[in-house]
Amino acid sequence: MDAALVCKMIFNVVGGLGIFLLGMRYMSEGMQAVAGNRLRKMIGAVTNNRIVAVGVGTLVTAVIQSSSVTTVMVVGFVNSGFMTLAQSLGVIMGANIGTTITGWILVLKVSKYGLPMLGVAAFVYLFSKREKWRFWALAIMGIGMIFFGLALMKAGFKPIRGIPEFEAWFTKFSAENYFGVLKCAMVGCILTIIVQSSSATLGITMSLAATGVIQFNTAAALVLGENIGTTITALLASIGTTTNAKRAAYFHALFNILGVIWITAVFFLYVPAVTQILGVDNPDQVVLKVKIDKETNRPIINPDTGRPLLEETFPYSAKCIAAVHTGFNTVNVLVFLPLAGYLALLLQKIVPDRKKKEVPHITHLDLRILESPIIGIEQSRVELLRMSDGVSKMMEYLKGIIENSDIDDAVVKKIFHREEVLDIMQKEVTIFLSDFLSGRLPHSYTDEGRLQLRMADEYESVSDYITNILKSYLRMKKKNLALTEKERGDVLALHETISDYVDLINNALVERNQDILSKARSQGEAITHKLRELRNAYLMQMSSARIEPLVSSSYSDMLNSYRRVKDHMLNIAEAFAGEK
Repeated sequence: MDAALVCKMIFNVVGGLGIFLLGMRYMSEGMQAVAGNRLRKMIGAVTNNRIVAVGVGTLVTAVIQSSSVTTVMVVGFVNSGFMTLAQSLGVIMGANIGTTITGWILVLKVSKYGLPMLGVAAFVYLFSKREKWRFWALAIMGIGMIFFGLALMKAGFKPIRGIPEFEAWFTKFSAENYFGVLKCAMVGCILTIIVQSSSATLGITMSLAATGVIQFNTAAALVLGENIGTTITALLASIGTTTNAKRAAYFHALFNILGVIWITAVFFLYVPAVTQILGVDNPDQVVLKVKIDKETNRPIINPDTGRPLLEETFPYSAKCIAAVHTGFNTVNVLVFLPLAGYLALLLQKIVPDRKKKEVPHITHLDLRILESPIIGIEQSRVELLRMSDGVSKMMEYLKGIIENSDIDDAVVKKIFHREEVLDIMQKEVTIFLSDFLSGRLPHSYTDEGRLQLRMADEYESVSDYITNILKSYLRMKKKNLALTEKERGDVLALHETISDYVDLINNALVERNQDILSKARSQGEAITHKLRELRNAYLMQMSSARIEPLVSSSYSDMLNSYRRVKDHMLNIAEAFAGEK
């Protein structure tokens, strides 16, 4: 065995794989930046309608070009409470269809244009001043790297057919019978687990088939196994998450495993059916092609015969592999879509509910989805919505305490507990967005991330002042003191007004209504005017009658805290409207 040849093969394959993976990353980043807002609307449109969810999963994955990122996104959304388990199942199934787009991109016979595409796009990326053009260039640069990396891998695998040792090793993995299919599927699964990218293993598989190192049936079996291997990313992301998030990750694995089990049982019926639909009688058919000198772009002449040298090509294998991949995932979705409810019940038995109530949250493992900035910014927005809901519930609990003469200790504990939860959430959002903002992002996402940091801080401050109002009220109760009926009525009326103000801004955040600012400012001014009237009236009362100092200070503190709640909610409205 020629050591120099083997080294050259390894360098080509490893270098090509690295360029291929980097190209996938760049293409994904560029496409996400260009199609960002549309993708976010699609993610927000997920409903309990499974067909809609499948469509969203397919389209999002087709743009992101990674089913792993989509499924990790789903696990993160289920874990944060933004998406239910039922909604997640359809998105996961759709992701399996969307990821097959990669195969069809690799089928395009433009490998020789990969390097020129990369070069031209790189110049546009480096020298263009318009951000949109730069991200279009990044996407095209990624596509160029994919084709260039694929060409390098093919060049690396091509000499294998002339080395007996390698040929003997590859013949051990041949899908000639059912057990051979299972063995190849297992190899594809393990390889994908190692590489952590089904797109990369698909590229390797196509390169091996395109150079005749492996036969089409073997490549098809490898692709089936790759569908199982890609589920490892979501399974890892589910560690430490809520029960439903674990169920979503396990569904991804179960869905692919069951699909591979039934498709391998009919493998020798399914694969020929796919090739017949494509009109290909023999995917392993060899076509002789004249060898061209890359430097002169002329045929290479055999000095012995004086005729052009010929090389073997396998022009049909890549197209057939892509079709097998797409067909399997599409049929698998059609088979299991009506059964998704039963699979969800099965998962409830496999992963039973915990006895202790679970609190949805962002986990550090969700940082995996920062490979996808669209998903990252949406994930943190979901956490802000949960913070807004927590503040609304604190206001509701506080109203009940002020209305009743007797203090309900359980409700008091709920308010203090929610304030602690919002402190933790604000910390999680800060850590999450700090990592997020350190990446290469469009300016719009960078600005939105900074504004989200500000809103998280404002919501945490709102929870502090709601707790301060409760503390002031409890301070009087502890000394058997109380507000007069008039004062208590004024506080309740003020509380109701500010609760409506909180809900107004929270609803605008949910509905993405950025036109809320003018209304928030006018209502905020009205609340400030009302607070001034209450304070002045109370000062007049103090000058005409003796009031307990503790009651006086507690009432003043409550009014001041209500004013601060209004101020911080107005800051949230300003941040949401894009004011820095």
